[in-house]
Amino acid sequence: MSTRGTDPAALLALAQDHDRVALARLLTYVERGGANGLKVARLSYRSDQPYAIGITGSPGAGKSTLTDRLITLVRSGWPAPQAEGVPQVGVLAIDPTSPFSGGAILGDRVRMGQHTLDATVYIRSMATRGHLGGLSLAVPDAVRVLGAAGVPVVIVETVGVGQMEVDIASAADTTVVVVTPGWGDSMQANKAGLLEIADLFVINKADRPGAREARRDLEQMLDLSTPGSWRPPIIDTTATTGEGMVDLWAVIGRHRAHLEESGELATRRSDRMAQVLRRVLLARSALRTDEIASGEEFTSAVKALAAGEIDPYQAADRLMGN
Repeated sequence: MSTRGTDPAALLALAQDHDRVALARLLTYVERGGANGLKVARLSYRSDQPYAIGITGSPGAGKSTLTDRLITLVRSGWPAPQAEGVPQVGVLAIDPTSPFSGGAILGDRVRMGQHTLDATVYIRSMATRGHLGGLSLAVPDAVRVLGAAGVPVVIVETVGVGQMEVDIASAADTTVVVVTPGWGDSMQANKAGLLEIADLFVINKADRPGAREARRDLEQMLDLSTPGSWRPPIIDTTATTGEGMVDLWAVIGRHRAHLEESGELATRRSDRMAQVLRRVLLARSALRTDEIASGEEFTSAVKALAAGEIDPYQAADRLMGN
């Protein structure tokens, strides 16, 4: 790595020239934060955005196998007549954090093994931890780094459905929610979140019993939702065999065309930037609070509170200089 240096600008220039080691270092800076992470952000947020596809769903839904199949289709180009192949594809696989190393367990990368030697595919595992605002900031930052390096399409695959996954899905232009036959009872609590983030649904493992019932439940759920200009389609797939994957890729292409033609793509991205800025502000506020809480003035304020000399709101105002 000594021949490449550690300067983010130099590393980005190398990454744009398809240097995978330089790209890996940039993404490490993003995950760790600090001064180098801020330098990377200054560079990447001034570059073009890639088209981001989010893949989320409950554990065991087959998201990694589906992503593996999708990579090949992405490389073939967008679903359109005479579409040119996408030159590079980036994959951010959000893995559970290892209890030993604190790093990603890398299970997703194992299931995408056929692409690990493909120079046109870059796969990065990110642990469910992170700097500053956690993964909800690390992921959009990483997506922007890949875009700045010249990767036009990025797939973000998450560990499961929950608040963290809803946050991560907000980093995507098209969000695919993957369910399986028999999904109903285990996902009841997530219905509102699913409707909020899903641009299309995939019933994976559709060769198993219960696929028809899963489709019925999803259709009923969509019927009760507030109608918009885009009703999330439902696609049946069996990722292990590749069945339905071409249909899935075609629907993703239709959704992208819909976003571009309606102007919603620009609106969504602007809304995402507002969310990112809000998270940065909240994270910075939390860091500032920790700094205040470790000082002598905080200790004195606590003693004053305990003695009944002041209320917590007055104490907070004084500590924050209000």
